[in-house]
Amino acid sequence: MAVATGREYGLFINGEPVEAQSGEIRELSEPATGEPLARVAMAGEADVDRAVDAARAALDGPWGKTPPTERSRLLHALADAMVANRKELAELEVRNVGKAISSVKAELNQGVENFRFYASAIASIAERSNAIGGSLLFYSLKEPVGVVGQIVPWNYPLMMTTWKLAPALAAGCAVVLKPDSATPLTALRLGQLAAEVGFPPGAVNIVPGPGTSTGAYLVRHPGVDKIAFTGSTETGGEIMRLASGPIKRITLELGGKSPNLVFADANLDDAIPSSVWSIYYSAGQSCEARSRVLVERSIYDDFVSQFSRKTEQLKLGDPLDPETQVGSLISPEHRDKVHGFVERGREEGAEVVTGGEAGNGKGAFYRPTVLAKVESSMTVAQEEIFGPVVTVIPFDDEKDAIRIANVPGHSVRRLQAVGLRPRARSRDARALPRDQERSRLDEPEAVQSLRALSS
Repeated sequence: MAVATGREYGLFINGEPVEAQSGEIRELSEPATGEPLARVAMAGEADVDRAVDAARAALDGPWGKTPPTERSRLLHALADAMVANRKELAELEVRNVGKAISSVKAELNQGVENFRFYASAIASIAERSNAIGGSLLFYSLKEPVGVVGQIVPWNYPLMMTTWKLAPALAAGCAVVLKPDSATPLTALRLGQLAAEVGFPPGAVNIVPGPGTSTGAYLVRHPGVDKIAFTGSTETGGEIMRLASGPIKRITLELGGKSPNLVFADANLDDAIPSSVWSIYYSAGQSCEARSRVLVERSIYDDFVSQFSRKTEQLKLGDPLDPETQVGSLISPEHRDKVHGFVERGREEGAEVVTGGEAGNGKGAFYRPTVLAKVESSMTVAQEEIFGPVVTVIPFDDEKDAIRIANVPGHSVRRLQAVGLRPRARSRDARALPRDQERSRLDEPEAVQSLRALSS
């Protein structure tokens, strides 16, 4: 079905769409065209209270009494509903976010599999009994953590919503999910689909709103037992602070400045296309985008030349066109922010080999950009640009590559926060750095797990 423009969306609380008590409405525009898309209610504190109360009532009532086998059936049914409504969901996501439909279709398929995986994984929630000597018997019982507050970002709203909902619902938790105020449409539709397939009222609640007000209130709400957040490192730090008082459980997936490592013996016919894809898919608006490419100095010039030619072949344009490879950015404001980073790179001595300017038309397009002659001390090598911009940095040997990958400062905190490791590319696995273990950072939970959501 075609997505109607100009539609009004309410909140989704206790199994049905409702008006926001806050009275606040946000006008949404399509990032790729600038045309009006929808009007969406924004949740205030009173609305979050209603959603948390509904979630708690569901836990104390029908949802809390739902056995694991039925939870599994419902999750499979929700996956089936996503498949049945895939055209609507895909178009809604494309028009709300601006990313290429080829990417959105892959993300939608991943969302379906998220529900199916956790529907099957419910059987892994194991309880134990152990004899500990004499007549003593130890019992380990698992139960849901409770009401889970979930906050998803604007760059993957559909997939991230499934990523958050699936494990929480599998564990028997009730959810209050806050999508970003700019991209709430597919999350709201998933809430409706959950109700249609039989999830009890209150098990899934969707409350769009600003992070600084609605999100902060959800985090510190006394009726919320756990917070799961995906977004910026700075906001994640603030959530840790807010959750520290009541010692509330949290799961954080934060920013990144992730490197690719390309050695002189790499097969460039393989390394270059995959390196191009790993930065420019989703127009570079991904925490795990390989936004730094570290290249051994002896092949640096050749690599930059070939990488830039491949980048120039990417099709930038209408995100609903199946041939488009790079869609628009989320907003003109974000496009200007990305361009500001590129200009800062020029000022600090980086060379703009290709791109470095906005695309044609009214949309928030930015041409895929390659920055060469970059030093690891430059702002563009340190900060998360979150756009279609790659920095290509030379290294001398293995130790130098590891040093640059783990360069001290802001970028390392971000790399550690998301737990990504450099990806080394070499023809011969034996030629990979012996010191690579030192580049492998601790990997915290990137998503909620059943173990974290049942105790």
